[in-house]
Amino acid sequence: MAPTLSLPEFIRAAPRLLGEGAIIERLRRNPATPLDGALLNSAFVYDPIRRAALAELYRGYIEIGRTHRLPMLLTASTWRAQQQNIAAAGWSHRPVNADNVRLLQELRAETGDYASSLLIGGLIGPRGDAYRPEQALSEAEARRFHAWQSGQLADAGVDFLFGITLPALSEALVLAAALAVTGRPYVLGFVLRPNGTLLDGTPLAEAIRRIDAHAQPSPTAYLINCTHPGFVHSALQDETHCPSWVRSRLLGVLGNTAALSPEALDGLEHLVEEEPARFAQAMIDLQNDFGLRLLGGCCGTDDRHIRALAERLKSRAAADTVN
Repeated sequence: MAPTLSLPEFIRAAPRLLGEGAIIERLRRNPATPLDGALLNSAFVYDPIRRAALAELYRGYIEIGRTHRLPMLLTASTWRAQQQNIAAAGWSHRPVNADNVRLLQELRAETGDYASSLLIGGLIGPRGDAYRPEQALSEAEARRFHAWQSGQLADAGVDFLFGITLPALSEALVLAAALAVTGRPYVLGFVLRPNGTLLDGTPLAEAIRRIDAHAQPSPTAYLINCTHPGFVHSALQDETHCPSWVRSRLLGVLGNTAALSPEALDGLEHLVEEEPARFAQAMIDLQNDFGLRLLGGCCGTDDRHIRALAERLKSRAAADTVN
């Protein structure tokens, strides 16, 4: 059965939420699943072999959440499925966003009673390279670019919309407005530097304040993704760029395993991994120190990292029950 709670209700009901780990990055490293230059993995749903590979990754993460009985947020493979990219890849005749959402709905239906613990998000990324804020769209360009996909995902029946890996405030402001118009709850996620700023230099607090004032309704919450947990910890200790009130608007972190700057990571040929137990503990430290509720993975993570994280989240839940 599908969840009956909205995203805000789901968050309030769950002190701990598990996020998935890497999807695109794991497919990128597999010679059997080369990514499309325009759509990355969004057209995998139309090829039996690639669809099976995509579904296998999702099932692995879902099984970790089910085994540990943790509420979980999943995101459809639509990060680059904007109208222009779909046309460039030759798939304008297919409902790419809706078909990716449908895949996750089918996988959720396989889980029986656990299905009520899974929310499905429609994923939207920036137009340019997420590590290069100079490629961010202007407000006028972003308005034209993001409106179509936001509507497509909302019409596909996602539980929430998820604009992530945003490097600059300019594009995030308009993306938030496009998501707000759909009437669906939504979350925005930023890449963050250790000093507490977005990649374009905007302090996280300023970005949240301006978006909350600009978009109506404002985001349900914010998130940090594609950032090493050590960087996040440093950022959230910076009272100049991340004063304590910011934590009340942060849902969590989808962390990567590389303690490197975006400039060092951009175009890196080899995968920088971190031992799963170390990664998981660093993520748990963020929850302990800053009260973040959603913990999951990004680049460099796989089943091992998410399982180690789930084990620690479950242990904390058990300890809280005893106390």
